[in-house]
Amino acid sequence: MAEPDTSAPVRIGVIGTGQIGKHHLDLYAKIPAAQVVAVADVNEAEARRVAERYGISQVYTDFRALLRQGDIQAVDVALHNNLHAPVTIAALEAGKHVYCEKPMAGSYADAAAMWRAAQQTGRRLAVQMFSPYLKETRAARQIIDAGRLGRIYHARSVGYRRRGRPYVDGYGSPTFVQKEIAAGGALYDMGVYHIAGMLYLLNNPAPLTVSGQCYQEIAMDAERRRRSGYNVEELAVGFVRLENNLTLDLIEAWAAHLNNQEGSVVLGSEGGLRLSPFAFYFNVGDVEVDGTANLEAFDSRRQLMQTDYEAEAGSQTHWVAALQGRVPLLPTAELALNTMLISEGLYLSSQLGREVTADEVKAKSESTAVRL
Repeated sequence: MAEPDTSAPVRIGVIGTGQIGKHHLDLYAKIPAAQVVAVADVNEAEARRVAERYGISQVYTDFRALLRQGDIQAVDVALHNNLHAPVTIAALEAGKHVYCEKPMAGSYADAAAMWRAAQQTGRRLAVQMFSPYLKETRAARQIIDAGRLGRIYHARSVGYRRRGRPYVDGYGSPTFVQKEIAAGGALYDMGVYHIAGMLYLLNNPAPLTVSGQCYQEIAMDAERRRRSGYNVEELAVGFVRLENNLTLDLIEAWAAHLNNQEGSVVLGSEGGLRLSPFAFYFNVGDVEVDGTANLEAFDSRRQLMQTDYEAEAGSQTHWVAALQGRVPLLPTAELALNTMLISEGLYLSSQLGREVTADEVKAKSESTAVRL
């Protein structure tokens, strides 16, 4: 088999030219190795306006037509959550690699179908997540890989906003708070990043059981509530048992009456880490040491020392570098799949009022995908 041409640009088609699609296009415009050659959106006027802005030659109103464009190597799926699965699977079956916006899908069943399609077609599937590329995560990964935490046994995933619910708190559109479109609230909007980041540091252990509760308690503007059809959670809390005798607890808040929450943590037999503000805790005999780290100096040294630094410091730069064969692809799809299992497990546990097993979640999960 011929070696990949690490210098050739990756030719990409973007499906969806809304808010997320434009954000992805802004990032691709800064990546010399990425060449966006086509966009697709049901809103033809907006698709053409976006194509003109970014100098993209081909515009489609049917994503299937974009998939038939033979010179496209990879597709970026920047659509609503319940559209991720049908479009991603169609792209994989058309022979395209896929980069999909988070969450992986609207349900675990759909995410699992995406994963199976990638395995069956031999195409690469990646899911957008920023957490593995943050300075604090990369620094934590180095400390963990060096064995400085000893045997890791527990982690905590934390996400917090004081009052930042989409639309009802003044930004974004109502679709973010409608279960029928977004499939979930704070957990799917923000929590997927934080949970996936902790799974990454734990080497993605399989979830065994999930217990949790979802809340919508804090008052909001009555007219915005009415117009939005708000029916998702603003706060999710949970506890997860993972394989290898690991545990994970989590809290994800769009709105909570607190001034802040300390960041996610990893606990081991020989040391502990807090990601934000970054700190490394360990004992030397009877001396308890609270260590800080200069993450700017760490990142600067990585830039100076790593040939493919950009491939470790950003989700889309990593995706493009992996398709060029310059770096191995991080397992973001696998991380996203387990994150979906945990998230849906928390929703199911909240609904049933008890702990649920991973097997229960898989058996009860139903597709929420929009038929296309």
